[in-house]
Amino acid sequence: MSVQQVEELWQEKAACRGPHSAIFFPPAQFERKDEKEEREVKAKSICASCPVRQPCLEFAIRIREPHGIWGGLNELERKQIVARRAG
Repeated sequence: MSVQQVEELWQEKAACRGPHSAIFFPPAQFERKDEKEEREVKAKSICASCPVRQPCLEFAIRIREPHGIWGGLNELERKQIVARRAG
């Protein structure tokens, strides 16, 4: 098994897998601020009980994922972590 395969095994256990996964990313059409906030709250509630939340977050930070909810955090929240770590 390659290092990449081992690193991505967490994805198989992710609570966001399945038909509801679309709520983790912005829709193709315009999304009002209140709609975005509601979608993010729903996505983050799924993340809250996810057994692989931390590896998911670390993956998103490592690859600088610019979209969606990963590890319970949105784009801005992840950028803030990156900035803090950079010191």
